[in-house]
Amino acid sequence: MGNPTVSREGHAMSFIQIVEYETDRADEIAAAMNEQQMPPAEEVPGFRRMAVAQDRDNPKRYLVIVEFDSYEQAMANSDKPETDAMAKRLSAMVTKGPTYSNLDVLQAQP
Repeated sequence: MGNPTVSREGHAMSFIQIVEYETDRADEIAAAMNEQQMPPAEEVPGFRRMAVAQDRDNPKRYLVIVEFDSYEQAMANSDKPETDAMAKRLSAMVTKGPTYSNLDVLQAQP
């Protein structure tokens, strides 16, 4: 496993990517994500966690939040052909988006 990115202050930083989209096909997207043969988390270098959230004020709006130990590990995962194929498949099911936010974590609490 690679070393985590270090902030200017010398602290280890993780990396979060947020994928935002709107859809009328949430059940189909959830089914596609569930059927994909994802390797166990411990086999994806640097993977920490993933959450899918739905906006209470706009129930067609979703955010997928994925955290890695580092930006480099997240990009290595994004560069995999199976990750790209799944992103294209899911993009075909959205009415707006997806948009990506790439965030270095500067401070976190458990």
